[in-house]
Formats: sequence, C-alpha cells, structure tokens
Amino acid sequence: MPHHVGRTRWRRFATILVPAVAVCATLGIAMAQGVLAASFLISGQRFQVTADTLTARGLSIYGMVDVAKKGEKVPVLVTGARHATIGGLCESVPIDIPGLGSHTLKVTGGNDRPAEASNMFLDATFEAAGQANFKGVDIGIAQGEITKGPIDPGDRDSRFFDPSGFGQQADSVSLTDVRVTAVAVSAGTFNVPGLRVEITQGDHACF
Repeated sequence: MPHHVGRTRWRRFATILVPAVAVCATLGIAMAQGVLAASFLISGQRFQVTADTLTARGLSIYGMVDVAKKGEKVPVLVTGARHATIGGLCESVPIDIPGLGSHTLKVTGGNDRPAEASNMFLDATFEAAGQANFKGVDIGIAQGEITKGPIDPGDRDSRFFDPSGFGQQADSVSLTDVRVTAVAVSAGTFNVPGLRVEITQGDHACF
C-alpha cells in the first residue's frame, strides 16, 4: 500500500536515535511504576513498525489528535494494550546525511524470543495485518466507556479526546504480518531480546 514517508535531516538524527533506542528497545525499564507519564509533543516524523506476530491482552482502539513540536496536528488511531507479546520486531526511520545521501536507521529484535511490553500505546496513521483474531470484541463502544484496554491518561485529559466518539475494545487479539506507519510509540515497560540498532546507506525500510 503506497504512502509517503518524510525524511528527517541529519541535524535531527539524535532526536530520532534516542527515542528509537529508549522507547522501542529498552531492556525492561519501568516508567512511572509501569505507566508512561501523560502525553508528549511528537516530532511529526513518520516511522515504520512491523512484527511477524503480535498478541495483546486488554485491547483498546480510539481516535486522537497528536500535536507536533512545531504545532502540526496529526490525526491518529491509538491502539492500546495492557500487555503485548511481539515476535520479529522491526522499526525503521529514513534519514538524510549531507554529503552522504539517504540512510536508514533500523531497530530490530524479538526474533529468537518475543519482545514484551506493558501499557503500550501505538499512535498510527496506517495499520494493517495479514490476519486478526479477536476475542470478546466490542465495536462501536463510546471511547469514554472503554474498560477492557487502557486509555492513555494524557489522552483522556486532552481536548481532542471525545468520550462519545467511536471506539473499539477486546479481551485479546492475535495478529500476524503487522505493518504500521506511526508517529509515536510509548510503553510502561518494553523488554526486547536480541536488540540490534544499525544505520545503513539507502532505503532499507521495514516495509
């Protein structure tokens, strides 16, 4: 499915590398006793996330608007999970290095043993899966009535959160061949076995 992915300049590389390692590949670091503190301003940079398999217990899905540092408003679909198990994780961000051309920053892990996350929130502009199997699903529930999965505290207090808006929840879901274009990922804890971070020349996006 074609879509446009913006490219970040090299002077912003540090702002991408640090979140990529600290958020998507930390080794069991708990934030605020397992719940990430409120909301944050996003960079606005889109990045790709894929997984061979993703199983979530306590699922929530609702619409939100994220706000970038420069004031840009980005409509997103927030997918929350009280606990997630992720096999074959990949995250990629395109970067431009003056004089050296286009490169790709890629974070991978969870191949031999799956990664695990708690209180995870994925703010996405595109999501797809080869197969999705839901258990105990409620489609069309008001966002303010979601109880099976988590609602980010910062989202619930946001002026963009509509308690009467369209939402979805489920006791659990199992996904295969997951593809996501995201603007933010946050989690209370994120344990990633076999973490690998690399920069390679050219376009080596996760999908």
